[in-house]
Amino acid sequence: MELLFIGLAVGAVIAYFIFAAFNKDRSKLKTSEQSVVLMDKIKSVCKFISIEGDFSEIYHYENMKEKYLSLVLGKKKAIVLVTAKAHIGFDLSKIRMDSDNEQKKIILTNFPQPELLTIETDFKYYDKREGWANPFTTSDLTDINRDAKKAIVDKIPQSGLIDQARKEALDTIVLMEKIVETIGWKLDYTALTIEDASNNKIEK
Repeated sequence: MELLFIGLAVGAVIAYFIFAAFNKDRSKLKTSEQSVVLMDKIKSVCKFISIEGDFSEIYHYENMKEKYLSLVLGKKKAIVLVTAKAHIGFDLSKIRMDSDNEQKKIILTNFPQPELLTIETDFKYYDKREGWANPFTTSDLTDINRDAKKAIVDKIPQSGLIDQARKEALDTIVLMEKIVETIGWKLDYTALTIEDASNNKIEK
C-alpha cells in the first residue's frame, strides 16, 4: 500500500512538471503570436496622414514639340489653373520593429520619413487656343495635366509641409502606442530618432 502511495505521489509530481512545461510552452507560443499580431496590426494602418496642404499654380502650355509644323497648321496654347490638395504623412508599412516577448514590449527600431502620400488635383483651362488645323488631342490634354501636376509636386519640398509633418511624428507614434496598449503590451521607442538636419531624438 505504501509503495502504491509513493508511486502515485511520484506520478503526480511528474505529471505536474509535464503540465507546467506544457503550459509554459503554450504561454510562450501565445506571447509570440501576440507580438506578431501587434506588429501586423500596426503595419496594417499603413498610410497615416498628418499634414494637409493646398496649392495652386498657373501653368502655361504651348506646343513646342511640333514647332515648325505649328507655323503651317497654327499654334495651340493654353493657360491652365491647377489647384491641388496634398496629403503628407507616414507609410507605416516601412517601419521596423522587434518584439521582446519576455517583457511584452514592441521595440521600434526605425521610423519612416514623411512623404507625399496622395495628391488631389483639379484643372481649369483658360485662353485655350488651337491652330486652324492643329486641334488639341486627348494625348495633348493628358500630357498637360501630367506636367501641370508635376509642377505642383515639385513645389511641395519647398513648402515646409514635409518639415511640419516630421515635427508631428510623435503624434503618429502615440497612435501606434495606443494600438499596442490594447492588449497590455508596451511600445518602446526610447532610442528612436527621426532623421533630419539635427537628428533629434524623440522624447516622450
